[in-house]
Amino acid sequence: MSSWIQRRRKDQYYRLAKVRGYRSRAAYKLLQTVRTYGIIKPGDIVVDLGCSPGGWLQVAREILGPQGLVLGVDVASVIPIEYPNVKILELDVHSPDIVERLLTETKGPVDTLLSDLAPSIIGSWEVDHARQVDLAETALQIAREVLKKRGCILIKLFQGPELKRFEAEARPLFDTSRLLKPKASRPESSEIYFLGLGFKLQWR
Repeated sequence: MSSWIQRRRKDQYYRLAKVRGYRSRAAYKLLQTVRTYGIIKPGDIVVDLGCSPGGWLQVAREILGPQGLVLGVDVASVIPIEYPNVKILELDVHSPDIVERLLTETKGPVDTLLSDLAPSIIGSWEVDHARQVDLAETALQIAREVLKKRGCILIKLFQGPELKRFEAEARPLFDTSRLLKPKASRPESSEIYFLGLGFKLQWR
């Protein structure tokens, strides 16, 4: 048995996800953030960028209940989640019509934008970091176009020199912001999340 499989089986969040029926251990990253910061509420409209395999969609739907909508977006095919208020678009976030497609599905601005987007890791720290920041900037630009005033974002980044530049760009858009690493994130992972609360700009 490989050491990776052994580590995974010892991972408490991997085991909990199996018990709860979540599609990934990452579900607990969102659960922990929502419990602390309340970024999703019953009846909200939520967009989840990079939604595969669907763990965050499951958590968002649990919190929303039967009202509201959670719209997942991923370039890969995602197995549907059988609730009428969970929709999935198979779409590249760099698509020029993504904002139009999102707003068509949500029928207006959204309360919360989540992004767990990540690049294909090649093992070069500089390249992987730059690609992750590019995805985060894409998510932020989409948020500018689709968020309601007072809306929230949670966007994944990797630690590195471009992190401060991203934070400097994103921070002024929100009443409150911070970088956070949920307890469910693996300690050895360089991932960190930008949390923005209270979007300042009026939706178009």
